[in-house]
Amino acid sequence: MKIQSPTTENSGQVADAITLTPKAVEMAKKAIADHKTTAVALRLGVRGGGCSGMSYVIEITDKIRALDNVFTFGDLNVVVDPKSLVYLQGTILDYEVKLMNHGFKFLNPNEKKGCGCGQSFQV
Repeated sequence: MKIQSPTTENSGQVADAITLTPKAVEMAKKAIADHKTTAVALRLGVRGGGCSGMSYVIEITDKIRALDNVFTFGDLNVVVDPKSLVYLQGTILDYEVKLMNHGFKFLNPNEKKGCGCGQSFQV
């Protein structure tokens, strides 16, 4: 799998804390372009919930907050809040196309256990 590393870093974090495959970059840019707002970035994060304790968050956002870590992939900005980055450190975001479904997939080395539905995880 090819991955694309970001070209910038913020808040003292390593530049490759989050990486995206070329397909993920392409589909994120398409999603932002299709969004009918002044979206400026793709936001990745985690929040408590789900059957395994934590769930992934992926949103299109029009705001970059002061404490956000900003990762730049060409002309795509990906933002991650500091608390989420602790759980997403080293994650690769991919975009999968399968026979019955398609979408973004988090390949997270910090994930110790996932649930059967694929929507939540444990660290």
